[in-house]
Amino acid sequence: MSLYDFIVKDTKGNDVSLSEFKGKVLLIVNTATGCGFTPQYEGLEKLYKDYKDKGLEILDFPCNQFGNQAPGTNEEIVSFCKLKYDVSFRQFSKIEVNGDNESPLYTYLKEQQGGLLGSKIKWNFTKFLVDRNGKVVDRFGPADTPAKIESHIKELL
Repeated sequence: MSLYDFIVKDTKGNDVSLSEFKGKVLLIVNTATGCGFTPQYEGLEKLYKDYKDKGLEILDFPCNQFGNQAPGTNEEIVSFCKLKYDVSFRQFSKIEVNGDNESPLYTYLKEQQGGLLGSKIKWNFTKFLVDRNGKVVDRFGPADTPAKIESHIKELL
């Protein structure tokens, strides 16, 4: 199975095949609108604007598993992100990234970066960097700002 085999839901509940992103560098992030790391949306949007024409896509998956920090509906989350941070990168339906109801995409991402032990997502704004061939090449923690990981993205572009 490859990253491109996964189907996820957009904010309206429609299926989106990740095969649509073949040939792109991806930054996949679990986010929250009421978190201390929420201002990272600004940095993520800057990365997207600076590098989208070179092949970067940012995939935003809101998650309410950590401190109930993404309690809104998909529509409320999209509206908040647009109004507060002018987010223009792809946002998807809220998911779970750990546990019994974990998104199969996140099971895959964690297996690719860290294996089964110690692979649990610890908090919002964990980031996975994927190369143009769909290989998960790096994982960054919540405290790793978009500016800090910019050089890693540029290497893959």
